[in-house]
Amino acid sequence: MATKQQTIKILSIVEATTINAVAKNVLEFHRAARELAEQSADFQDIEECIVTFERTREATQTPNDFVNAARKQGWEVEIITERRRLDLSAIASLKNVVERQRPDIVVTHSVKSHFLLWRSQVWRDYPWVAFHHGYTTTDLKMRVYNWLDRWSLPHASRVLTVCHAFARELAAKTGVPLQQIIVQHNAVRPAPQPAVADVQSLRTQLGIAKDERTVLTVGRLSREKGHIDLLAAFKHLLEAHPDISAKLIIVGDGPERGRLGAAARADRLAGRVVFTGQISGDIQPYYAAADVFALPSHSEGSPNVLLEAMAANLPIVATAVGGVPEMVEDNESALLVPAGDMRAMAAAIKRVLDDEQLALRLTANASRLAAERYPPLAYARSLIEIYSSVSSKRASLPGSASE
Repeated sequence: MATKQQTIKILSIVEATTINAVAKNVLEFHRAARELAEQSADFQDIEECIVTFERTREATQTPNDFVNAARKQGWEVEIITERRRLDLSAIASLKNVVERQRPDIVVTHSVKSHFLLWRSQVWRDYPWVAFHHGYTTTDLKMRVYNWLDRWSLPHASRVLTVCHAFARELAAKTGVPLQQIIVQHNAVRPAPQPAVADVQSLRTQLGIAKDERTVLTVGRLSREKGHIDLLAAFKHLLEAHPDISAKLIIVGDGPERGRLGAAARADRLAGRVVFTGQISGDIQPYYAAADVFALPSHSEGSPNVLLEAMAANLPIVATAVGGVPEMVEDNESALLVPAGDMRAMAAAIKRVLDDEQLALRLTANASRLAAERYPPLAYARSLIEIYSSVSSKRASLPGSASE
């Protein structure tokens, strides 16, 4: 009979208040890891502590969505209070948490958590994996903020990132050797198909007529996501083909919301574009209500929304940026267009709307890829193997924390 491996204790530092992309990946990993342990008596158990941050005035209020979700899954959550976006007093608090928890490995998930862990110096005693999910470059402050990785990441035991494009970028910008960077695409868990009545109810709520086609995009409304390009493409589509009756549904919120709304009004698209805001509940009815999914980003890693659209059997038109071409193949599992090319985006959307056989082929191939290449159990197994390898190598060194 196989002997069960020793439990590995992971301390994950996550900067999230909502179930954003990073939070979703962290929660999915732990859910899948638990399933693996339940399925196999000799699979390595995971003991988890999540560390997150709250501004001082928020910490006394009701726990946020991410904290609630983590605790609902049974994970211990430690909250570090901070006074501002990058509060250096949090370094001592983080060091205290790590030394009290004594994990086998520490995993950081953002520029801030990388920097705070580096400055705390605990990486000298504890194995550290820095998980890079991509950079946000919405303003000058954020771009300067990203520079912190130049100092932080070279000290990590390993750096994980979500696509080969990001791996090359990290190596160039931070000096971390490419062989020290491991690529791990995100995973997707197929969701139950929503009831027909629920989908119809949503279409009515969104003002979508019975014979109206629907273009859907989902994501944070920030500049690098390229929603302004999608508005231009949608306008071009309607002007070039006035016979098309269609609406554009934009799901999400963020700093670009005002600019996008103003652009839609200026282009007389107000009646054709619906801004839903952030959806905290079930997103599946939105995918089921759409005819095509559009991803107009200027920068992407391994986008969860792309995986979700693939698993939801929705034909995809996306820009060929970052990790997107690593995940789907042009004209096989999606239609890929150059970033910023609104005419190419409009033409690709038109192809999908006009050609039912093309749409069916794209969805069948994409759905198969999602199931075969990006299942959550394989994702969790791969991460656990990486974490175990890093932990065991460091545990054998003289003066390690495990001694």
